Formats: sequence, structure tokens, C-alpha cells
Amino acid sequence: MTSTVVEFETIAELNKLTSVAIVGMGYVGLPTALGLHAGGVGVIGIDLSQNRLDAIGACTVDLIESDLRRLEKSVHQADFQLTTDAARMAEADAVLVCVPTGLDEYLMPDLRPLESACAALVANARRGQTLILTSTSYVGTTQRMLVKPLAAKGFTVGRDIFVASSPERIDPGNITHTQAETPRVLGGVTPTCTAMAQRVVNVLTPAVHCVSSPEAAEMTKLYENTFRAVNIALANEFAEISSGFAIDPIEVIDAAASKPYGFMAFHPGPGVGGHCIPCDPHYLLWQLRATTSEAPLVTQAMNAIAERPRQVVDRVLNTLSREGRGLTGARVLVAGVTYKPGVQDVRSSSALDIIDLLAAKGAKVGYYDPLAPNIRVTGGSLDSEYDPAGADWDVVLIHTIQPDHDYSWIAHCPIVIDATYRFDPALFAN
Repeated sequence: MTSTVVEFETIAELNKLTSVAIVGMGYVGLPTALGLHAGGVGVIGIDLSQNRLDAIGACTVDLIESDLRRLEKSVHQADFQLTTDAARMAEADAVLVCVPTGLDEYLMPDLRPLESACAALVANARRGQTLILTSTSYVGTTQRMLVKPLAAKGFTVGRDIFVASSPERIDPGNITHTQAETPRVLGGVTPTCTAMAQRVVNVLTPAVHCVSSPEAAEMTKLYENTFRAVNIALANEFAEISSGFAIDPIEVIDAAASKPYGFMAFHPGPGVGGHCIPCDPHYLLWQLRATTSEAPLVTQAMNAIAERPRQVVDRVLNTLSREGRGLTGARVLVAGVTYKPGVQDVRSSSALDIIDLLAAKGAKVGYYDPLAPNIRVTGGSLDSEYDPAGADWDVVLIHTIQPDHDYSWIAHCPIVIDATYRFDPALFAN
């Protein structure tokens, strides 16, 4: 790697890191801000939603316990600031873009939040700053949304401003793999960009894996979540195959996982949700449409994932059919609607599709989830059942089991369909 001459008066000026601006204070941005603040760096948290900032200030946001304790301390300190003013990012030594990258109704990348955030970043950029894109996106995003606009504005990237990609690896609700314990991949536009960005990322975690370019970092994140999507699709398929042979798929997975090499356990379920697995592979597939490359395995896996809620509904219908009933008029309770246990997030949750599909087939659908008191479904909103044990449900479909809540009542329901394949009501009795 060749060295880059950086035109600053002192090494101290080059390496100073007193404040970082976080653009987007959601499920990724807020834990990132708290990690930086705990590392002794001043934080300017920027979000378009005043309601979100108010919730953060009131400590009424969805965080793991350790981060919630951090937040309760940070919000009262002068160097932890929350604002809707994008111009405030010019005050920071470094800026991290942590906005969501979702899909539209046609499974096409919805780049509007990211494009808006990057445009604001370029408009407010100043000499000496380090700019890091953490949002997951297609290969070349950093170049298109930051490097080229900065060059057009007169900056020389790698000499008077520093740009890198370091895709987030935050798993909401996960207390086992914390941000500080999870290595981060980092790719700068130049070696100096990588070094300048690493001094920021090292505040979050001591383990940083540097790659040769932002493009390599972007592709790494797409590969990580595509790997998970493909294996989840395979696990779901094997669950269906195993059931056809009257074999418990979890017994098979646990047995296969006894092999100490060459196997990684993935478990079947009712579908995937959240901000990663159902979204990220589509950024890769979307980009490949403009090339001669194909990804048939990835395409098939994502089709299978999209089809999973319908398979779950078919399972409900087939179970009722064996009892001499149909779905029309059946009272079905979905237990849990968040996309994973222990979080309040219902983004892209397969439970929403399952509820819509059940209702479309004539079922009378309710749900119970202590972490999600209200959800939006086709045709309006739905409130969680206050006392699920007090109603006469024909079927209980287990979608998401929230920790530390009583589910012993499920054992008394006439038909229980466990879409998680791992539910034991005795383990959840208070």
C-alpha cells in the first residue's frame, strides 16, 4: 500500500476524535451512539423524527438491558446531544451514517433514506472529517453516494477528508454477541481513510478486520446475510421433509450439530423478518440485473423465504382439515408477532403476512404479544389480546415466544401449531 500525504499541521490534529455524529438513531444508530459515548467520545445523535428523539430522551426505547442503563446515564450528560438539525454533523470529527435500507412493495431497494442522509452529509462535510457508511447497501454505494459527490465539491478523499464503509453488525435483543465483542469489517477508499476510520470503529470494538476497499466491505455484508438466508431456507425445507417422514426436525438438526466441523445449525421457523435477512440479499439480486451475472441459488432461497408464511397458513388449514373443519370462521390466535424474541420490532415480520393470509381465508384472527400492543395489518390495526387464556380459540399458532412471560395457558388450547418447532409450555410458566 502506498502512503498518502495528509496536509494537517500536527499528528494530534489528524488523530483527534472528540465527537462523532450519528445520522439515524434507530435500532443500529442508538446502540452505536451509546457505544461511542461509553468509549469517551461526545455524541451528536441526528434523526428526522422528533418523536424518536423524545423517546430516546425519555428512555422508552427498545434496548437490551445494558444499553438501557447506558442510555439512562448518557441522556443527562452535556456531550450526548440529540437533534433533528442535520447541519450539526459539521461539528463532529467523524460522522457515521446508520439509516435503514429497506425494500419497497416490489422487493426493490428503497434507497431514499440513505440517499437523503448521504446528500446531507456531503452538503455539511468539512475538511478533516472521517465519514463512515454503516448502512447495508449494494456494492459501490460508498463511491456513488459519498466519494463522487465529495470530489465534485472539491474534496480530495484520502487527503483532506476520509471515507470508508463499515457495515453494522448489531443484532437487536442479542445479549450474547454484543457490539463490543463482535468484530467489524472496515474498508477505506485509501489506506489513510482506513486508518482514520479504524480509530473511530475501535472505540466500538477492539476487533476490526480491514479489507482493501469499501466495495469489499459492502460485499462482505451482503454475503453474511445471504448466507443466513440460504441456510434458513434450507432448514425450513428440511423441516417440511422431516415432517413428511414423521421425524422431529429439531432432533435431526441437533444430531447434525454434534459434528464438530463442516456443519452450522440453522433452525426452521415461520419466516424471517427485521432489517437484514429479508432485505439484504435483494440488494445483491437487484444489482445483478444490470450485469451478465446470475445467482440462481440466492434467487431460489429468497423465493422460498417469501413463500414461507403461506406454507405456515397451509399447515394451519391442513391441521383443521384433519379435524373435519376449514379456516372459514375458525378462531386463530397468533402467539407473538415481533420478528424475533425479546424485541419490539415488527418490521417485515412474517407474522403480519400470516395474519393477512389467515384473514383472507376467512379465519377470525387475533394475536397475543406483550411487546407489541398494536400492529398494522391489511385493512387497519389490531390490538394484542389482553388475556389470551380467557378466549375460546380453535387454534393457537406459535410464531414468537417472548422471554420472561407466561405461556402455560397454551397447553390448554385444543389445537396448537408450533411454527418455531421448539416450544415447550412448561418452560415458560411463571
